Amino acid sequence: MTPDDVIEQAIEALQVAARTGKIGDGKIFVTPIEQVIRIRTGETGPDAL
Repeated sequence: MTPDDVIEQAIEALQVAARTGKIGDGKIFVTPIEQVIRIRTGETGPDAL
């Protein structure tokens, strides 16, 4: 989960680090996450990360 204000920077960093120019470099999917829950502790939201 990445805060909205750094999404573009995160995408750029991923592209720079992962790009080889060859087939199989992968894809980046940007999707909203509505909730995150740490199963072990029951923590939710940013505390679960």
